[in-house]
Amino acid sequence: MRHSIGRARRRDSIDDHPAAGAGEGLFERIYAEVERIPRGRVTTYGTVSLMVVGRPTAARTVGWALNGLPADRFESIPWWRVINASGRISNSSRPGAAAEQRDRLEAEGVEFGLDGRVDLDRFGWDG
Repeated sequence: MRHSIGRARRRDSIDDHPAAGAGEGLFERIYAEVERIPRGRVTTYGTVSLMVVGRPTAARTVGWALNGLPADRFESIPWWRVINASGRISNSSRPGAAAEQRDRLEAEGVEFGLDGRVDLDRFGWDG
């Protein structure tokens, strides 16, 4: 099966999961989970996916949801507390987003190593 953008559909797509839901309902569940992340802690895209749909393979969908965060919820949903599984800030299409994310995390007391990683054992949150 092909999507309209011409990419092959991944078999582990979030759409394949029976609990996934669709469209904005799924994004709302992602936002609700991200709202639970405590100040000064981080979690990964895969962990949010695991909490929302029961498996970590829909991490990209979590990223899409956070990238599509409505402007009126930009401050209330702590998108900056979600990082990649390597403990790094992921690239963003929004200029300056990575620096802003790091600044917000550091303001909450999250520390970065010299390699730019957050120690997930120390600062990670698993829900």
